[in-house]
Amino acid sequence: MIDYQSLRFDYKRHADQDAPASAPARHPVVVVGAGPVGLTLAIDLALRQVPVVLLDNDNTLSSGSRAICFAKRTLEVFDRLGCGDRMVDKGVSWNVGKVFFHDEQVFRFDLLPEPGHERPAFINLQQYYVEGYLVERAAALPLIDLRWNHKVTGIEQQGDCAVLTVETPDGSHQLAAGYVAACDGSRSNLRQLLGQEAKGRVFRDRFLIADITMDAQLPTERRFWFDPSFHPGQSVLLHKQADGMWRIDFQLGWDADPVEERKPENITPRVRALLDSIGFEGVQFQIGWASVYTFACQRMERFRHGRVLFAGDSAHGVSPFGARGANSGVQDADNLAWKLAAVVQGQAPDALLDSYASEREYAADENIRNSTRATDFITPKSEVSRLFRDAVLELTKRHAFARTLVNSGRLSVATVLRDSPLNTADADADAFTGAMVPGAAAADAPVARADGATGWLLRECHVERFTALVFGQGEAAERSLQALQGADLPLHIVRVEGSGPGAELAVQRYDAQPGTVYLLRPDQHVCARWRHPTATDVRAALDRALAKANTKAIA
Repeated sequence: MIDYQSLRFDYKRHADQDAPASAPARHPVVVVGAGPVGLTLAIDLALRQVPVVLLDNDNTLSSGSRAICFAKRTLEVFDRLGCGDRMVDKGVSWNVGKVFFHDEQVFRFDLLPEPGHERPAFINLQQYYVEGYLVERAAALPLIDLRWNHKVTGIEQQGDCAVLTVETPDGSHQLAAGYVAACDGSRSNLRQLLGQEAKGRVFRDRFLIADITMDAQLPTERRFWFDPSFHPGQSVLLHKQADGMWRIDFQLGWDADPVEERKPENITPRVRALLDSIGFEGVQFQIGWASVYTFACQRMERFRHGRVLFAGDSAHGVSPFGARGANSGVQDADNLAWKLAAVVQGQAPDALLDSYASEREYAADENIRNSTRATDFITPKSEVSRLFRDAVLELTKRHAFARTLVNSGRLSVATVLRDSPLNTADADADAFTGAMVPGAAAADAPVARADGATGWLLRECHVERFTALVFGQGEAAERSLQALQGADLPLHIVRVEGSGPGAELAVQRYDAQPGTVYLLRPDQHVCARWRHPTATDVRAALDRALAKANTKAIA
């Protein structure tokens, strides 16, 4: 088994380093940062036939578990990239969470209570595995040039490119890029070089993360304690990871000494008290990685600055409650990749990239709002707030209404981009019901494949093109199909006939009737839907989704 934490990647001198400063080598896209976000973006671009240079200032993967909870929507993105199966097979799948007040379970929730989904609500998988699998996938794609120990130390934006100064073990050189994606993390060097900053709220609290390995069997579920007897006055979160590893988060309070709390002799009694309280007296454990952290909920004002686009932690940050950090970063990359590809390949105007900024700024606000509310509930800052929280927790045991007020972290889901300029509004506001509104991420469901087997709807959607879902059979479905074909557009058409095991779920989730058509963007967000479209309808919706009605110049 590969020890991904001990891997060291070789620095290699590139011919670009020999180009004169007056005529630096030029590439259509340079991605800065080979973490989960940068790797996702680079792979997605390469699958869309866009060459990518990926620069990382280090030559290792992340150490310690770090981000571990990867959401259903993120797994669906990884499926498109060709590495979702591997991550799900290695990770620990879970849908159920339990909340405890003191030592008593007050309620249980299921994040995926209905059948007919290929992926679980979440998997728990250490970040170094995710990065390792993505690096290996990138290595299999010839259009990705991954350069380790290449640190960006300067940037100058010119009319048709951005010129990067890159420091390597062999000295500095310059590199020109049509577009630069800044995926270089919360301490983003590119953000500083452009004189930008992230603003928001810093929380005055500290938490200890401890990875432990032990031979103990617990259900694969999320457990969250408020004010337990084994850690009074604070909160504790427990998750199972791959390789028999467990992740424990202990709230410490603002006055805790980070150096002291990381010492094994101080971690051990905390873990021992937790294990004893849940019936694992005497179970031996080993401490792996540990860290003490504080956090902030903040973002850059704008995610686009000319030819530089910010994604992931370089653009925004949240508290860890709700697993909204890495998941929102991967969804940034999912949003950006198809738009960059369309612009670079001349299929859309540069203005399409403005929609990346507006859509993901909206998503960041939603994530920050949910993360802030969770943190305020978990770590009340006044006696009145604590009394309210504890009263709510007490009521949850008997009253369903109180459970809606409990917030141990509203867990990550895809943002519905309701007001996106790329959406085409329904012609009849009352024509549809349900969640699949323009701007929503497409829901998965079982479907009948051409070979007669049962497959999954999202697996049928095309990675490089817009997809049109045509529902039903008969005359109405044939008319809609003819309209799509008459539009004479590079669409990938998927027939969803509503027959076969479980296939009726697709009809229900999309409120479909014979002839219903959904137009999906390459990132699988709905951008238009009709009961009976015309070719003109489809052409107009595709133009709108590619921002062809708006050709605003680069800011």
